[in-house]
Amino acid sequence: MLDFYFHATPNSMKVAVLLHELDLAFKVHPIDIFKGEQHAPEFLKINPNGKVPALSDDGVTVFDSHAILLYLAGKHGRFIPAGAVEKAAMLSWLQLVATGLSPFSGQAIHFLHYAPEDIPYAKNRYVKELERHYRVLEQRLGASAWLAGAEYSIADMALWGWATSAGYVFGEKGLDDYPNVARFMQTMAERPAVQRALLLKQEHTFKHTLDEETRKALFPQNAAA
Repeated sequence: MLDFYFHATPNSMKVAVLLHELDLAFKVHPIDIFKGEQHAPEFLKINPNGKVPALSDDGVTVFDSHAILLYLAGKHGRFIPAGAVEKAAMLSWLQLVATGLSPFSGQAIHFLHYAPEDIPYAKNRYVKELERHYRVLEQRLGASAWLAGAEYSIADMALWGWATSAGYVFGEKGLDDYPNVARFMQTMAERPAVQRALLLKQEHTFKHTLDEETRKALFPQNAAA
């Protein structure tokens, strides 16, 4: 039995999709990051970085969403292309999400919604760079059904996790400027594993209020300063 440490974040959700794609049995351990549960000593033994998701597999502990994707897909021999060209493409696009789309989405959301003061430069910097990443993805998905080519892979699960938050940055237009990405997201929405992951999200209630407790939990370095 796998132990899945989860909050309904983009990074946790992409792992939830893979768990369901692999049809694995797992136990969910909700970690309410708005309440600071990620800083509890018992959780820090699992992930010293104090982030979700994390996974325990019969004594093997893995943290960071992309490490978990690679670990599970590699262990079960699925969703990693076998061909060298396709595998290289998968790894490249997986890392583009990890080092580009993910952090720029997070920072754009932070300065648009969470920052205690309005900083136009920061908002422009992160939103514009996020738009650039979506243009790169738009071009790729205009030429290929999936990020790695013809084969569905963990890179697509990673993209889905963060592209679900596009409306939180771009507002009502969402992905309207990126029709190929929007088409990709519709295709993903039709996958049973994605639907089951979304049901998992609905099964757990987390705090949503952005109060002082939440600010200290999410941004402890700011509170310390």
